[in-house]
Amino acid sequence: MVIPKALTIAGSDSGGGAGIQADLKTFTAFHVFGTSVLTAITAQNSVGVQGVVNLPPEFVAQQLDSVLGDIGTDAAKTGMLSTAEIIRAVASKLRQYGVEKLVVDPVMIAKSGDPLLRADAREALIREILPLALVVTPNLHEAEVLAEIPVKDREGMEEAARRIHRLGARAVLVKGGHLKEDALDLLFDGRAIIPFTAERIQTPHTHGTGCTYSAAIAAGLARGLPLTEAVGRAKEYVTRAIREGFAVGRGVGSLKHFIPVS
Repeated sequence: MVIPKALTIAGSDSGGGAGIQADLKTFTAFHVFGTSVLTAITAQNSVGVQGVVNLPPEFVAQQLDSVLGDIGTDAAKTGMLSTAEIIRAVASKLRQYGVEKLVVDPVMIAKSGDPLLRADAREALIREILPLALVVTPNLHEAEVLAEIPVKDREGMEEAARRIHRLGARAVLVKGGHLKEDALDLLFDGRAIIPFTAERIQTPHTHGTGCTYSAAIAAGLARGLPLTEAVGRAKEYVTRAIREGFAVGRGVGSLKHFIPVS
């Protein structure tokens, strides 16, 4: 029996709702064997982030050698890539091992709109990582930074997707979670805009939504699904996981990752 494999390259969330922890839970829900490369270790919980320690780029590269040189992967995703040096190390290894099914979650802007990457790291992400991506999955704040235009509605999302596509990613999924209407995401594959819509769920339990969504796409790709189908399945999964989200502390709750996936 062949088990699909997926790799997450991201930071650790000690609170368990996002980052590496959310990715591995999602891979398991999709019946995919998950491997991981840590880029940073965080001290965080449901009320916030208390501390971050970035790992040395050389050690990030060593982890990639360990995983890809032995186990390999059918698909991969990136999450928190904190510094330009880490970004360059990751890009170099992805090119070396020929990882083709890469989902890039450009963790650049927090839900609050606050920047998470310094300017040099943003430039390295655009230059080094985006051209390797099968699909990049920016939220509205990140789409504004990457496309260098305001993104406030569907028209803005479409234009941003086209502009980001020109940066080198083979496809762009602009996530409309911050819009006020239904949860609309737009996938641009270089030829057509494909919409994915779900009901907007009013809940405080949304920690790790972006990580979970990109991990679910990577899991679908690892299982051999075409990109459009992988995005559709991931959208369904994350919507159900949000609907069944629950409190885990005094602050923002978690998605329910352990829902059944066929």
